[in-house]
Amino acid sequence: MILILAIVIGLSATLARARLKNRILKLPKFNLEWLVFLSVIPQVFAFYIPAVGRWIPESFIPYLQISTMLGLLVFTAMNLAYPGFWFLGLGLLSNFLVISFNSGWMPILPETLHRMVPSKPIEAWEVGTRLGLTKDRIIALDDTKLALFSDRLIVPDWISYKVAFSLGDVLISIGIVILLWSLSRKQ
Repeated sequence: MILILAIVIGLSATLARARLKNRILKLPKFNLEWLVFLSVIPQVFAFYIPAVGRWIPESFIPYLQISTMLGLLVFTAMNLAYPGFWFLGLGLLSNFLVISFNSGWMPILPETLHRMVPSKPIEAWEVGTRLGLTKDRIIALDDTKLALFSDRLIVPDWISYKVAFSLGDVLISIGIVILLWSLSRKQ
C-alpha cells in the first residue's frame, strides 16, 4: 500500500508540476528495464491475485521472493545515475537482506499484528505461519534476523486501512516520488 501511495503522490505531483509550469513529461531510457517486468509480474500474481496465489506452493515463495528481488536490485544498480535510484536501491537492499536472512520471508511480528488489529489477542497470531497469501511470515522478535528492517511499521490510527511496512518500503517510496518528480522537464 505504501508503494502504491508513493506512485499516486509522485505521479500527481509531477503531473501538477508539468501543467502549472508548462513542462513536458519525459521518461528516460533505463538500462535493463525489462528486469522490472520480469521481477514484478510474478510478485503481482503470487501476492495480489488470490486466485493465482492459492495455487503457488508455499515452499516456492522464498525462491520467488529472492529471485525477483535480485532482478530489481540489478535493475536499480544499472540505473543509479537517475534521480531517486539511490533511495530505491537502499530500500530494495534492506528488504532483500531481511528476506534473505529470514529464509525467504518478510518477517512480521505478532506485536505488529496486534497493533494493527488490537481487538485480536496477541496469542491469536500463530508464530511460524504465513500471513494469508502475503510475502510475510509471522516470526517472534527473538527469532527475527534484522528485525529493524522487517514489516514492523504501521499506518497511523486515523487511517482505517491497516497495513504493515518496512523501513525499506519507506526508502523505496521516497525513491519513487523523487523519480516521478524528475519526469517533469522543461521544454
